[in-house]
Amino acid sequence: MAKAHDSAGELIAGRYRLLDVFLREEGQVLWHGEDTAFGRPVVLTRSRAAGQGGEGTPEPAADRILRTAEILGPACHGGVAAVLDVVEEPGFLWTVTERPPGAPLSELLLHGPVDHVRAAGIGLGVLDVLTAAHGEGVVHRELGPSQVWSDEHGTVTVTGFGLTASADAPRVTAPSYASPEQARGEGGAPAADLWALGAMMYALVEGRPAVRDRGEAEATLRAVDRLPVRAPRGAGPLAPAILGLLRWDPVERVPEAVVRESLTRILRQNFEEVTPPEPLPDLLDPAGDHRDGRAEGEGKGHPGRSRGGLPVGRPVLLGTALAVTVAGALVFASMGGPPDGDDTSASGPAASRTATRAPSAAPTGAGAPAGRETPTASAKPSPSPSPSATAGANLPSGFSLYRAPQGFAVALPSGWKPVETQSSDDLAYRVTFGASGDPRTLAVTYSTQLGPDPVAVWSDLEPSLRAVSTGYERVGAIRPVTYRGMKGADMEWYSVSQGVRVRTLGRGFLIGGHRGFSLRWTTPADDWDTAANRQALKAFLDSFRTGT
Repeated sequence: MAKAHDSAGELIAGRYRLLDVFLREEGQVLWHGEDTAFGRPVVLTRSRAAGQGGEGTPEPAADRILRTAEILGPACHGGVAAVLDVVEEPGFLWTVTERPPGAPLSELLLHGPVDHVRAAGIGLGVLDVLTAAHGEGVVHRELGPSQVWSDEHGTVTVTGFGLTASADAPRVTAPSYASPEQARGEGGAPAADLWALGAMMYALVEGRPAVRDRGEAEATLRAVDRLPVRAPRGAGPLAPAILGLLRWDPVERVPEAVVRESLTRILRQNFEEVTPPEPLPDLLDPAGDHRDGRAEGEGKGHPGRSRGGLPVGRPVLLGTALAVTVAGALVFASMGGPPDGDDTSASGPAASRTATRAPSAAPTGAGAPAGRETPTASAKPSPSPSPSATAGANLPSGFSLYRAPQGFAVALPSGWKPVETQSSDDLAYRVTFGASGDPRTLAVTYSTQLGPDPVAVWSDLEPSLRAVSTGYERVGAIRPVTYRGMKGADMEWYSVSQGVRVRTLGRGFLIGGHRGFSLRWTTPADDWDTAANRQALKAFLDSFRTGT
């Protein structure tokens, strides 16, 4: 009889220490663990060995899972958890992965339903992974809430690829999310993954699966095949997409492109709820900065025209201590003070600066950081907020919605105002917000003529950030995100500015037409994990809107 590993502290393969179980479900148990060789956190999933459908010599499960991970790693741009090891034992296997950001949806569901906007955002993130996987000829076949992780940034990570041996092999986990054809033993094509996506979005908005677990896998699978799906009550405009995916006949399920259009429309409508007082110009670009407000440089661009007929130039990227010009690329963020007395670089003169004065406001209140705590310079990317349904609604105490003349809106802590607006002759601008006595800053930038892959933009930019930043150290991986239906990427890093170690989160996202925004939050590293900082970051990301 196979030994059932269930002791905290036990080592798997002499290397991976079991810490605690955080999920038990049909066919698998998930553990928090530690890779003792490198001292890093991991997730260990103990799964029942999958049956082998069809004929021929079965491929060893470890080889299959590792081969699948090799294919999907570059195809999914961080949307699939990295597989570190697979350990086969009689009757079951252990899959060891890096710990994804956030928590599995199965934990999220313990707290009840979420609003349709968040469900659509998670659904779109899963769809991105499925589209890439299906394009490589890989089908998941085991998709369910325990295989999808999400954090409040909107980051979505999928695990569990390669567990099922073949298209006609029986499903191992989460029978409530099996498709009807899987329940009948007729195989799992890409359409089965789409059913599972619809079933997960159903569960998110309703707080329960479309087909309740019957206790026994066979009873649950019979219910999946035979019972009609009731229309969800809490799905709002997401209902057509959910029901289109939960069609009994796989041929009738709505295709991936149609689902994507539906989810994106929902997220865009939510994003555009706040109409700013003025339209944004067509051709603008961000300029990186830290709180002392100096521009570092600007490249001379090729002339063009905006909607208003004013001359504009090719986007320029302003680095931390000098100008970094990258043609057609969005610089989502850079930081650190420039050298004293020099606002030029080899690429041209510095952008002009206009210190924008705002009406006087009350002294910094709830948005100001609390007293410094013991430094917690974690090497893990931080969890972060998800978008709320409306800008300006349900703002934390001490925050109010600021509508910028440039055409965007964002919630700011009491006492905060634009401390500097940088612009250039090509209409590039950056607006930096802060308050006297508050070391934190938020910078909002805008750009155009951008490439299609935000993760690649960050990767290309990082060597320049490292070169011009004092004490540069990236935190975790560059993470693809879906922010209100738009492709984006997050990067976090440490550096030293004016003798203080600071930590920055940069979120960049594309808004269409080769244009994009970035929001960059910088704070002393010692204060990163304070409640006030987390509240402020959540308020910024929840409330930001533009009318483009």
